[in-house]
Amino acid sequence: MQEILNYFEDIPSLHRGIIIVGGLTLFWLIEGMLPLFGKPYKKWKHAVPNIFFTITTILINMPLAFLFLKSSNWVVENNFGILNWLPEMPLWLYAVIGIFLIDFIGAYLPHFIEHKVKPLWMVHLVHHTDHHVDTTTANRHHPLESLVRYVFTLAGIFIIGTPIALVMLYQTLSVVATQFNHANIKLPKRVDKAISYVLVSPDMHKVHHHYRLPYTDSNYGNIFSVWDRLLGTYMELDRDKLIYGVDVFPDERRNAHIGALLKQPFQKYEKPTITPDS
Repeated sequence: MQEILNYFEDIPSLHRGIIIVGGLTLFWLIEGMLPLFGKPYKKWKHAVPNIFFTITTILINMPLAFLFLKSSNWVVENNFGILNWLPEMPLWLYAVIGIFLIDFIGAYLPHFIEHKVKPLWMVHLVHHTDHHVDTTTANRHHPLESLVRYVFTLAGIFIIGTPIALVMLYQTLSVVATQFNHANIKLPKRVDKAISYVLVSPDMHKVHHHYRLPYTDSNYGNIFSVWDRLLGTYMELDRDKLIYGVDVFPDERRNAHIGALLKQPFQKYEKPTITPDS
């Protein structure tokens, strides 16, 4: 465990880039062999806006990474935060608890809030207006959302007392996990269900991308599914009934246009009330 943390404490930017591209490539290939939805779509054309937003996320996060480093160094040096107040424990348990808590404060919590606060929901809409959810959808986030998620992760470092090695390890695991659970892959239902008791599985997360409430407001988890199960936001829907997108933004052509997506958070929009869905 110590060797892993040592590596992530000083992980080169090149290696982080290889992980992002490698994950996309791996799940892209698996999608071709085990697709959940066989309905044809222009996969490369569909990927263009999603890759654009992946790049903007990287461009925003990389220059600000020094704040993660400064904050992590401060909490460790000043013995501040939850991890630093816990009794001594094995290193593996320390790492698991740290990643578990970051997943809540840096991922589940902002995701939940984005669905409840209208201005943040408008920013988050860019992620939901993808009509063909696949592994490239994982980082389809408006630049403003990238900043929102960054702020929550930074707050998490202070609250949890997270060393930079755990922050980098978590972010790496998070990238791979989101690429996996957004991927257009069809696992055996029993396998997917078994995974979903601990981790966010593809079928579990796809429910969140269903086009109508109440399913849109469920399954907020990023890596661990336990937060949804503990906090009552877990829902199930047969994957054969899934329809992607948002019912009040049905224009697939506009929802695939980079310029329109950049302006999407500033459009007038009323979030629909919960309606029955079969």
